[in-house]
Amino acid sequence: MKVISILGSTGSIGTQTLDVVSQHREELEVAALAAGSNVVLLEQQIRQYKPRLAAVWDEQKAAELKMAVADLDVRIVSGMEGMIEAVTLSEVDIVVTAIVGMIGIRPTMEAIKAGKDIAFANKETLVTAGHLIMQLARDYNVQILPVDSEHSAVFQSLKGESSSQIRRILLTASGGPFRGRTLKELEKVQVEDALKHPNWVMGHKITIDSATMVNKGLEVIEAKWLFGVELDQIQVVVHPQSVIHSAVEFEDRAVIAQLGTPDMRLPIQYALFYPERRTLHSEPLDLFKLGSISFEEPDLKTFRGLALAYKAARTGGSMPTVMNAANERAVALFLDRKIRFLDIPEIMEECMTAHQVIAHPSLEDILETEQWTYHYIESRW
Repeated sequence: MKVISILGSTGSIGTQTLDVVSQHREELEVAALAAGSNVVLLEQQIRQYKPRLAAVWDEQKAAELKMAVADLDVRIVSGMEGMIEAVTLSEVDIVVTAIVGMIGIRPTMEAIKAGKDIAFANKETLVTAGHLIMQLARDYNVQILPVDSEHSAVFQSLKGESSSQIRRILLTASGGPFRGRTLKELEKVQVEDALKHPNWVMGHKITIDSATMVNKGLEVIEAKWLFGVELDQIQVVVHPQSVIHSAVEFEDRAVIAQLGTPDMRLPIQYALFYPERRTLHSEPLDLFKLGSISFEEPDLKTFRGLALAYKAARTGGSMPTVMNAANERAVALFLDRKIRFLDIPEIMEECMTAHQVIAHPSLEDILETEQWTYHYIESRW
């Protein structure tokens, strides 16, 4: 029996992780669940999966949940300390970090220090603190198992191969809902338009990131840290069908790829049972029905978020934190209909231009840089 904790259980990845648990109840047990404020769904999850502990970021919501589940044998905690407790329980074997944003940094670091393997789906943590996370994982001999479909595909393609022989990582992107559009056509994009992803069902933030292609930029930086490669070894390839989830080209020019239907439960399950595989009740890939697949170069002039992510990664230090934090706040403003869609990369670029880079940021530097970025945006928008 493998015991898991889920950080972000009410989000898209978290709910799909619990679906995987439902398919393998004889092998997976949930010890802790953690969420932001959706206590209605969290209560349902507690009643179904019976964790010993549940954490809620919002203290008031935690109090509401405690009353709602008073009939159950579950302890309710709140805030950052509650999140950390949820991922460091002694009986937990692996932590699924499915929370969105930089809020995941401290819990992830504490889980690693507690010797927990990490099923990693919180890309912002590696984008902003990759130098700290990967060193910590080495120090504590902890496995970082990627859950993002692209990074899982690379991870699977590397199985049995030497990472030192990688020539290129081919990181695929669907292109989002606006693939092929011009800047002129994007001027009047509404929130509803940006939330219509052609292939994947995801949370609002990551769906907007896919529409701007910032998400792919974050994944480029994540891949750099996960697989120990240089930025020039990562090539983004627009692949509208989202069937090839990513590939690796080796020194001998052989290319190994992982294919499958767009279903996040596959990489989640692979991480939870690694190095073994299990049956997944999912739609199989039908190549005859698919017929053909296509590839395109990304349009970096129209989708400037991807170009800005590359720039932030090349600059290094605290710049990826500024890029990420600016994007987080800009996306929130767009979802609240306070800015236009094309303002998102504009805000990112302005923050990056104004920032004085810290070459080797500590965790405190990263968190302070995040707050500086938020304050900078609040003073101008």
